[in-house]
Amino acid sequence: MPHHDSPTPSSSSPHDADWWRQAVIYQIYPRSFADSDGDGLGDIPGVTSRLPYLADLGVDAVWLSPFYPSQLADGGYDVADYRDVDPRLGTLDDFDEMVATAHRLGLKIMVDIVPNHSSDQHVWFQEALRAAPGAAARERYVFRDGRGDDGELPPTDWPSSFGGPAWTRVADGQWYLHLYAPQQPDFNWDNPEVREDFHDTLRFWSDRGVAGFRVDVAHGLAKDLRAPLRDLGDQQSYQPDALPVDGSHPLWDRDAVHEIYRGWRQVFNTYDPPRFAVAEAWVGTSRRMAYASADGLGQAFNFDFLGARLDADEMRATIETALADARDVGATSTWVLSNHDVVRHVSRYALPGDHRKRDVEAWLLTDGREPAPDLAAGERKARAAALLMLALPGSAYVYQGEELGLPEVADLDRADLQDPMWVRSGGRVKGRDGCRVPLPWTTEGTSFGFGSGGSWLPQPSGWGRYAAEAQSGDAGSFLELYREALRLRRTLVADEALAWAGSQEPAPQGLLHFERAGGWRTASNLSDEPVRLPQGEVLLASAPLTGDTLPPWTTVWLRTGAASVSRSGR
Repeated sequence: MPHHDSPTPSSSSPHDADWWRQAVIYQIYPRSFADSDGDGLGDIPGVTSRLPYLADLGVDAVWLSPFYPSQLADGGYDVADYRDVDPRLGTLDDFDEMVATAHRLGLKIMVDIVPNHSSDQHVWFQEALRAAPGAAARERYVFRDGRGDDGELPPTDWPSSFGGPAWTRVADGQWYLHLYAPQQPDFNWDNPEVREDFHDTLRFWSDRGVAGFRVDVAHGLAKDLRAPLRDLGDQQSYQPDALPVDGSHPLWDRDAVHEIYRGWRQVFNTYDPPRFAVAEAWVGTSRRMAYASADGLGQAFNFDFLGARLDADEMRATIETALADARDVGATSTWVLSNHDVVRHVSRYALPGDHRKRDVEAWLLTDGREPAPDLAAGERKARAAALLMLALPGSAYVYQGEELGLPEVADLDRADLQDPMWVRSGGRVKGRDGCRVPLPWTTEGTSFGFGSGGSWLPQPSGWGRYAAEAQSGDAGSFLELYREALRLRRTLVADEALAWAGSQEPAPQGLLHFERAGGWRTASNLSDEPVRLPQGEVLLASAPLTGDTLPPWTTVWLRTGAASVSRSGR
């Protein structure tokens, strides 16, 4: 891969080593955050210009989704150069200025790393295409001969996660593997050159002051590439919970992947403080925390929490499992409600009944959208869920615009859709564009303050009502709820323990009630009926409180040991 000069490594004191264990990390999808030059794409200088907003919000770190040179075949997750900035988004100097500004504001920077596949425009893949079958250049990727009399059939029945086969044939007759789009050829992680080059990439960004990494498709790197390759047969439909627990699947969650991350940990530990990473590993619950071990990445995303219904019993079981699993490997759990790959949770919660993630994706393609969403209900539930999440021990990941209460943009015109899922599925899967619509910053103006030249995905006409400008200073707004919650969280979070309150007596139906060290507790009424408000001084509530009751779909933070209960709430 091409190499670029790195600045002198930034210095941090050793007491920062565990900063990530209880952090609030804000995810930025750069193309949709802020546009500094009016070309319709968000960029790195745009991020820098809005860092004071994030410092005021109260987050600890910023995670940037890919900003690397890319053909945007998959929204930036097709990386052409792992050690540079896409010219449309800025320069390495712009990146260094962003990191310096973040550090001045007390913020840390994380970046996305995409190790499973590159862009087909990557210098290595272009070299592989020019090389003959069997050449060393092809060994960095997965090239194989096809089946059939003339090799006209793919080497296996492996499917692409974006639809269609996972193999594409090249001019000389061989096929290459891509578990995602054809423009995203998979690396061969059995090749030592691939491993060493990614170590160099980790050092490159760590030397520029990056504190951590989010690892894309962390469970996909180690594949069984021994001849003959194995067909999947009835395992073609990939469901995380259906993966074999012995790590024997030929493509996903193989035990050998952890050897790769032990090598990464050795790189991370050469820095002071050590770098950390969080795994995007869509695997069964029993297998996930292996990625977060002390000799591995450090954390793994808890997607069970994201996918759970907003139901007291289901949430409690999910929380208990996540905390226990994290303790077993010496990590902390992660909590997330939305990200760049899923329907925004305001819209998920706006649907009545038991609607999980896949149901919502189907709803987005249904003309007329039945059952009808109730955005007011979705917003109330989202506020309650936010206070619940931010009270839990571990790291909370907040997706850009979540603090504004943004819903999914479900009615994008089909002509505007850019997600490869839409194209590869033949229009059956709408994809992820609806959660990536650029943010509104001002109530009026071109693209509501996103930039002077419009936005790469069209914003709804009423987008200005969600703008940061409209919500700032409004005590009842989403933005001020998040600001106050994050301010309080800094003063209240004392350790990594949680104790369920009232465990000696049955809790009212729908009440999720737990205590944290430091003299505070949280109660969430996740039901349609009011329940009795637990004792304590009210610190913050997701909805107004009246009398001695906790209204439906409301979370409250309480200081324990108070003689009386304050009735104020947001």
